[in-house]
Amino acid sequence: MLMALAAISLITLFIWPMWRITLIAPQYPEGVDLFIYINKIGGDSPGTLQNINILNHYIGMKFIEPDSIPELTYFPYIIFAMIGLGLVAAGINKASVYLGWAILFVILAILGIYDFYLWEYDYGHSLSPNAPIKIPGASFQPPLFGKKDIINFTAISLPHTSGIIAGCSILLAGLAWRLRRRG
Repeated sequence: MLMALAAISLITLFIWPMWRITLIAPQYPEGVDLFIYINKIGGDSPGTLQNINILNHYIGMKFIEPDSIPELTYFPYIIFAMIGLGLVAAGINKASVYLGWAILFVILAILGIYDFYLWEYDYGHSLSPNAPIKIPGASFQPPLFGKKDIINFTAISLPHTSGIIAGCSILLAGLAWRLRRRG
């Protein structure tokens, strides 16, 4: 049951955001939230992404165009495969298979976080030389985890609802492995 729950909980990656980047500035005292799902990027309102792109334009950052991010197309297939493998693992009901699924998912999560870091790095460092505002030596990369001041903005980047649930699915598979190994 725990292994099946671990697998099925990954469906939440399509329902709720897995990551949130909040930008706080004098002109946005309550913050602007960018939500990253397994298959899309959006904000707390329909115009959020457009507003972030306008702000990014001033410092020379590329526009965030979800259609040009291939991970948003193929990551869902990886998650569906992990759901299927998790359900197969639950059906096989062997401790080693539970552990294998958990290890595979940890590896995929690390690769996904590394890919996200590279994405953030590229957007924060590959600035247009024609930007209206130029600050020599400045980097506009948000933090991977945590809080960072970037000029007059504070950027906060943390896992969100489905990202936390996905992390818990690894713990559930680990618990299933431990219980199955004992019994």
